[in-house]
Amino acid sequence: MDSNTTVGPAGQEQKKGDIRTIEDVRLLVDTFYGRARLDELVGPVFNDTIQDRWPEHLDKLYKFWQTILLGQHTYYGSPFIPHSGLPIQKDHFDRWLALFHTTLDDLFIGPKADEAKQRSVMMAQMFQFKMAEHARAGTTPIR
Repeated sequence: MDSNTTVGPAGQEQKKGDIRTIEDVRLLVDTFYGRARLDELVGPVFNDTIQDRWPEHLDKLYKFWQTILLGQHTYYGSPFIPHSGLPIQKDHFDRWLALFHTTLDDLFIGPKADEAKQRSVMMAQMFQFKMAEHARAGTTPIR
């Protein structure tokens, strides 16, 4: 198997494509969070926070990435607020990005996959900046 193929749901090799449909978004989200939940660094944060609410959390994430990558506006909300009080540091963001980018590379190839990487980096940077600013100022984000 080369870097332009992946293993499909039935175990067969298939050519990697770009992120084009909600099914692609679901594959990305499900694969990434399946990996993240098992990760020794970020897994406990996700599992302790989400607990038994994974189906509703994944549905929210499908809508978020569908809005971002496919331009189909199905997500309404502010993603920073729910993350603002979590016990996460730079190493958590670095691991999140590494897992997310590896998942993208394993499953997809193309402009939307590249965009997902760029947007994830910008999101991680923005979250870290806002968390640091609130910590510096001793403020809590408005909910």
